[in-house]
Amino acid sequence: MDLSIIIVNYNTRQLTLDCLQSVFRSQVSYTYEAIVIDNASTDDSVSKIQAEYPQAHLIVNDDNAGFSRANNQGIRIAQGRYILLLNSDTIVEPFTLNTMIAFMDAHPDSGASGCKVVLPDGSLDKACRRGFPTPSASFYYAFGIAKLFPTTPRFNQYQLGYLSPDETYPIDCLVGAFMMVRREAIDQVGMLDEEFFMYGEDIDWCYRIKASGWQIYYVAETKIIHYKGASSRRKPYKIVYEFHRAMHLFHCKHYRQKYSMLTNGLVFTGIWTKFIFSFIQNRILKRKVNT
Repeated sequence: MDLSIIIVNYNTRQLTLDCLQSVFRSQVSYTYEAIVIDNASTDDSVSKIQAEYPQAHLIVNDDNAGFSRANNQGIRIAQGRYILLLNSDTIVEPFTLNTMIAFMDAHPDSGASGCKVVLPDGSLDKACRRGFPTPSASFYYAFGIAKLFPTTPRFNQYQLGYLSPDETYPIDCLVGAFMMVRREAIDQVGMLDEEFFMYGEDIDWCYRIKASGWQIYYVAETKIIHYKGASSRRKPYKIVYEFHRAMHLFHCKHYRQKYSMLTNGLVFTGIWTKFIFSFIQNRILKRKVNT
């Protein structure tokens, strides 16, 4: 088996069906399998997937296991020499899978790679090619300095705005919406860290893959469409919390020992101050919708 495609579904029935349709309509000269993990959806996702795509291997969880744990369930049974994490709210172009497998085969130093990810309006999903969120990169991004100087590498360490989205090159990290990982790299660094519920696990995985000597590539020759955030709209407060908890966890895991107590304190203060403002903003928006 060349490729194992893992899709996590949580109450995104139609999006998942559309995603599977794009996968099985792909023009692929390699062998592949599709593994769908349902995280206790309350819609009729399970019955519809079973009926329309019986060739997909479906795992049904009794509770919402989160993104990392669910993907790990798929990785454990996957037969492919490459593993593809693919969001349920994506559409794959006909030759995307073929192009990406061929790229990985041609670049044996690549531990992981991702294609261009575009939003429905045609704009780039900037998360598909990123630098690591070091304290300085996070500061320039969070305070808008990166936007003021979009072509300056020093101030655009995170979203890499100074690099062309139409060229292929090594980067620090990809987005979990489309992330093809070499089996040997997984064997070396391990699977996704299940401490991350649904954010940050992709950055953490890329960090460990690069730390082990593998390259990570952004491949501009092909693309997917990402209907971003579809499954996270169900529980906005939970999502806001998990997003900020992931930032805290990542810093503790990879940067806390490298920086001073003062820097760490500023980072943690910034994360949880931002969480409070995001929480308040969500409450205000919810009240406006309800009224």
